[in-house]
Amino acid sequence: MNRPGYITLPIITVMFCICYVYYTTVFIAIEGWLGLFTAAGLANAAAYTALAVICIATYTAAVVKDPGRVPASFVPDMERPNSPIHEIKRKGGDLRYCQKCCHYKPPRAHHCRVCKRCVLRMDHHCIWINNCVGHENYKAFLIFVFYAVIACIHSFVLIVGDATQNVPNKEEIPSNDSSRTSLIICGVLLCPLTLALAILLGWHIYLILQNKTTIEHHEGVRATWLAEKAGNIYRHPYNLGIYQNLITILGPNVCCWFWPSSNYIGSGLRFRTAYDLSPPPV
Repeated sequence: MNRPGYITLPIITVMFCICYVYYTTVFIAIEGWLGLFTAAGLANAAAYTALAVICIATYTAAVVKDPGRVPASFVPDMERPNSPIHEIKRKGGDLRYCQKCCHYKPPRAHHCRVCKRCVLRMDHHCIWINNCVGHENYKAFLIFVFYAVIACIHSFVLIVGDATQNVPNKEEIPSNDSSRTSLIICGVLLCPLTLALAILLGWHIYLILQNKTTIEHHEGVRATWLAEKAGNIYRHPYNLGIYQNLITILGPNVCCWFWPSSNYIGSGLRFRTAYDLSPPPV
């Protein structure tokens, strides 16, 4: 069993892809199309190097950072008047208690069968980072995907530009065969990679705008169906509005939303709900 924090084959694969795409883009595509020592070549090489560094840094943070551990002493405070809503089991209506970890679950926490423990605000377990995506490493994961999409698009544009600008003559094919092969392999790799990352980014933007996790989305589908069946309307309790949802994940400083930091907001044991924004009863 591959435990979180251990280097696995998927992690090695991701790092190899980053290095291979970087080398092909900078030392083959930019060199062949613009030239590394021209103003345009240096600018593109510098920008792409910065993207690669950000991707490696945020990916490493997502891999090594703990997604959020539930304190063993955590107990829901049912008597505090300003306490958040308390999530209960689907059957029985009791407070959520993890029989495997032997402690209560805070709101939005779930037990991961791979990590063998409960994770705060768990989104999903990702094999590509050999770790859960949770409260404390979600922003690092999101920023990595965001900049990875930009880097893939930038690389694809440069590779296509080099391929169309420098169409080889018959006598040039033997000398440039290895470079052309690298460009083709990199281009073929980038097509599904860019599509997959763009879909993943779009999915998480959708979740952030509603302040949901992947688990909560699937639970919400069932809750909506049950509510409609009973003639009620289901509302996700953590949806605070688009702007409040964004700052809950990305932080209150808009200028730092896309900064490659892995900072997280709050302890992960309590989250603001839509009921906190409702006016008090008269």
